[in-house]
Amino acid sequence: MTSHHNTILHGNCLDILPTLPDRSVRFILTDPPYITRYRPRDGRTIRNDDNFTWLAPAYAEMYRVLEPGSFAVSFYGWPQAHRFIEAFRKAGFRVVGHLVFPKHYASGRGRLRYQHECAYLLAKGNPPESAAPISDVIPWTTYTGNKLHPTQKPLAILTPLIDAFSAPGELVLDPFAGSGSSLLAAKSRGRHYLGIELDDRYHAIAARRLGASCVRSSL
Repeated sequence: MTSHHNTILHGNCLDILPTLPDRSVRFILTDPPYITRYRPRDGRTIRNDDNFTWLAPAYAEMYRVLEPGSFAVSFYGWPQAHRFIEAFRKAGFRVVGHLVFPKHYASGRGRLRYQHECAYLLAKGNPPESAAPISDVIPWTTYTGNKLHPTQKPLAILTPLIDAFSAPGELVLDPFAGSGSSLLAAKSRGRHYLGIELDDRYHAIAARRLGASCVRSSL
């Protein structure tokens, strides 16, 4: 296991992931930029949401550090689904499932009212099937208000994923940690966690949520 656990690192995952050992992570749960130039009413932005140069190399590194026979869950932006799927497959992942998180409110509107988020379940190798698989529809029952991050996810939709695809004491990685919700979910379920966040503001927020002892300098 990598020594960088129960930590959120401040830096670019393209710089930090290559420093991690091969096959050192049990489960990846991540919410990367959707590549949609998203900007809420308050004007906040998300780093690298305006380009996809990071996409393929990031998933190649995620595949390398993940243990064989393990899973990753990646949220994604549906307008760029083709780019995400191409990056997954180029890295070596198999797409083995699709998750939908229906909301009771619309987070935006265009030709449709946008009332769900989605994620892919990715496999490295051939993990065994679960005797009691979770549903691929997980209701988004809590509204965070996106107070800590423009795309903040509620813990209630993350903890079932932690429970389903990792065990207590195993290491969960999020290379696009944002305000640290995936890491907090992992911590609450007795997992080790490792996050990477590029943006100063959100790294500081995640560090506060997880405890000051988790802060480490960029590598």
